[in-house]
Amino acid sequence: MKPADSALIERFLDALWAEEGLSTNTLTAYRLDLQAFANWLQAQDLQLEAANRDYLDGYLQYLKEKAKKKPRPSTTARLVCSLRRLYRYLLREKLISTDPTALLETPKRGRLLPKSLSEAQVEKLLAAPDVSSVLGLRDRAMLETLYATGLRVSELIALTLTQISLTSGIVRVIGKGEKERLVPLGDEAAHWLERYLSDGRTRVLHKKTSDAAFPTSRGGPMTRQAFWHIIKRYAVAAGIKVKKLSPHTLRHAFATHLLDHGADLRVVQMLLGHADLSTTQIYTHIISTRLKSLHAQHHPRG
Repeated sequence: MKPADSALIERFLDALWAEEGLSTNTLTAYRLDLQAFANWLQAQDLQLEAANRDYLDGYLQYLKEKAKKKPRPSTTARLVCSLRRLYRYLLREKLISTDPTALLETPKRGRLLPKSLSEAQVEKLLAAPDVSSVLGLRDRAMLETLYATGLRVSELIALTLTQISLTSGIVRVIGKGEKERLVPLGDEAAHWLERYLSDGRTRVLHKKTSDAAFPTSRGGPMTRQAFWHIIKRYAVAAGIKVKKLSPHTLRHAFATHLLDHGADLRVVQMLLGHADLSTTQIYTHIISTRLKSLHAQHHPRG
């Protein structure tokens, strides 16, 4: 990649961060997409500012031919989004005169339904940790909190003590784009959190100090990978056989079970921290199924 392109990408990402407060993960995804495109352009002896629609189409075709299997629509859609945002920025800054992405089509992502767990499976998973051990008590509190609030795993492991109010029964979550939301804990999660915070957390730390609500024995916050392995281990112990089980599975279970019990879609949107209702609408099949069941049960011609 040419130095000028590298500098341009960083200027663009700085602008995104300053104007929209995008998360580090989102900015990293944009950076990787744009750096890969800039590297491909360099082989054509071209820079980002000079690329036209033909080069964009050529790059997408190159990726398709390079891949051993057809790229996922979501991956291609993210790449197109990265390119579109970059070239709109360049147009705004008057570094280019026309936007080469103006007519670029975004692949349809499809309506893949997220994997979830039944309520019985969740109960088994939550009961799997051995709460007589300090780490088991911590893990039970984490699992209960995750299921009760529907937090993203990154939000869960980033929780600090000041973000948890057992008196009010809420957690103050800092989500994507540094947006803040308040999420109720519920009695069960509050019970396990109180038990863990009063009896287990100091023993996990071994006299170390930490702001993290769920620290490791080293004193720092847990990594996403570590928590993923914890969930996998407890799923095996509970006899739960679900492919690709992850912390995100509990987030989906949270949303699914709320809707199953009559929650409004917009309420679920707020609790999940989705900026756009369209993101939450992947769960509308649950509402449709429930309404059909109620119609069949109560309508005279059901």
